[in-house]
Amino acid sequence: QLPTGLYKKVLVILHDSILPYMNEPTLMIDFLTVAYGIGGAISLLALNGLFILIHQHNLEYPDFYKKLYSLLDPSIYHVKYRARFFHLADLFLSSSHLPAYLVAAFIKRLSRLALTAPPEALLMVIPFICNLFRRHPACKVLVHRPNGPGGLSEDPYVMEQEEPSESRALESSLWELQSLQNHYHPDVAQAAAILNQSLSEIEDDISGLLELSASELFDKEVKKTAVTVPLEFEQVRGLFGKKNDIFTEHFSLD
Repeated sequence: QLPTGLYKKVLVILHDSILPYMNEPTLMIDFLTVAYGIGGAISLLALNGLFILIHQHNLEYPDFYKKLYSLLDPSIYHVKYRARFFHLADLFLSSSHLPAYLVAAFIKRLSRLALTAPPEALLMVIPFICNLFRRHPACKVLVHRPNGPGGLSEDPYVMEQEEPSESRALESSLWELQSLQNHYHPDVAQAAAILNQSLSEIEDDISGLLELSASELFDKEVKKTAVTVPLEFEQVRGLFGKKNDIFTEHFSLD
């Protein structure tokens, strides 16, 4: 067992500074699978090394997606390694051979957690979810369910279920993203409103949104050019706007 700090330092550089120089990278399978099972930031950082072993060295990890699904908790939108995690999650969920129930579970869990996510994370995860719909059209039933989000007496999705196949995500609907259409940040509301339209076949490029920060959003708002909006078409007369107002005899507007 390694100290938590040392675990993180090793896992951050493992995929590009250690594995490429090993004669047998498969020797790291046990180390990475144990690290992946620890949870939290350590599991997120272990994804990079596992990705290389799975794609380049034929590592079979039967419970990989179950564990990846369990990593989705409220902190996922706030951690320092958010960009790295969603970049790899995008790669792992890109295969068209994944079952619809699995992808639907990821979509539903990400949407539920989005209700408490900051705006900079929402502007990234909404296009991320839209890309999943483009890759897996069978999941569009979550958006186009006949009775709609308001027609369900209760959401059948079981958030606490660790097994994606038993979460009943495909029976649910994306009322969470419909709620985000009324978000206080106009960019988030506009991004969520895209689900009211038919999605294009071309995927959104989320690479520029992975590391979007709150300060960048703030700077963008500050730099916007202010538009002068006329509030009155007729010049105000008197304190309360009436022509023969008794207040005009005693007060004046400067």
